[in-house]
Amino acid sequence: MSLDFSTLFLVATLICTLLGGMLLYFGRQEKIRALNWWGCAYLLGAAAVAQWQFLSPYVPEIVVLSLASAGFIACGMVWNAARVFHGLKPNWPGLVLGAIAWAAAVVSLPEELSSLRVAIGAGLVAIYAALTAGQLFAERRKTMKRQWPAMLVPLLHGAVLMLPIILAELLPTQGIGTSNNIWVLIFAIELVLYAVGTVFVIFMLVSERTVRAHKTAASLDPLTGLFNRRGFSEATARMIEREAEAGRPVTVMIFDLDHFKSINDRFGHPAGDEVIKLFAAIVSGSLRMSDLCGRIGGEEFAALLPCSIDEAMTAAERVREAFENCGLEVDGAPIATTVSIGIAGGPANIELEVLLAAADTALYQAKRGGRNRVVATVEEPLSLEQGRRRAAQRQEPRQQVIARNAMSIGA
Repeated sequence: MSLDFSTLFLVATLICTLLGGMLLYFGRQEKIRALNWWGCAYLLGAAAVAQWQFLSPYVPEIVVLSLASAGFIACGMVWNAARVFHGLKPNWPGLVLGAIAWAAAVVSLPEELSSLRVAIGAGLVAIYAALTAGQLFAERRKTMKRQWPAMLVPLLHGAVLMLPIILAELLPTQGIGTSNNIWVLIFAIELVLYAVGTVFVIFMLVSERTVRAHKTAASLDPLTGLFNRRGFSEATARMIEREAEAGRPVTVMIFDLDHFKSINDRFGHPAGDEVIKLFAAIVSGSLRMSDLCGRIGGEEFAALLPCSIDEAMTAAERVREAFENCGLEVDGAPIATTVSIGIAGGPANIELEVLLAAADTALYQAKRGGRNRVVATVEEPLSLEQGRRRAAQRQEPRQQVIARNAMSIGA
């Protein structure tokens, strides 16, 4: 069965136009600049393919080749779309450099070297494809399992584009022009597959980023930007596991703002929110980047530090002093800002719930002792398994006494 090349390129043009319009629509709806770039690239690429295929019989070849520069600009837009998607600025010189190189090749090379022109054009598109794949590979926030489709599609496009066009010139079919041989047929089919495959990759990337954004939002406290209780638990679980592998201890701190209810009653909830945001900023600025902190309640905060309890005591005192001396005022009236802190440390692989319970006990002691102080647990907390074993050991003698009493009563 023979395939008409004009029909194939017409199908490719229509598909690119449809996909470009769809990308532009979703880009405007979701306010994603990268989708607008990809959509415009598809529309411009469709126009370039259309003019190359359908104007070539009616206008001089030099005009057709010059108009083909739009296709190289479209390739540059695809690369820049990947840059914009990953938060980088568009590379404007790179956007037009391929088109300028192609125009220079068309003007400077005679018609006898048309095969060299084709090779240069294929090479330019392959370079843009490699740049796009490289930009997607540089996005380190995704795992390699998720990265490989995004990198593979543009790389295959560049390879498939180079292979048929160059081999068509090196091994032309007898009696058949370059535009009507098996390699151009492969290119036409690949163009359609590339257009569809690229859109699939684009929406895969957008979907993954949206899911990640929602997951991040669900783990953060909207008022302070710190972890909420759920996010703090998930992040600390990973840190405890990592520190356990290295055999290093961890320490938990629980902060409770003193007399916070009276601040809300006297100055209103907006003032209370400002106090909470101020304390969150102080905690973030006083701890190390490797430490984790979160808001686990109304005026309660917690932090996990990969260090010994002595180092944590020093950090806690630093937070307490900074908050006490912050000098916050509302309508000219000073607000007493103090915090009570409970600290508990444990060995590698200790459960977060155990540390939080021990730190909460120390916090209660700090409040009973007059507030605005740091108290650490004296005893190292037991793991859940050790606690169950000790409880069982305490329970076993008691059961034996009950059994003996029951036997004596029966006698």
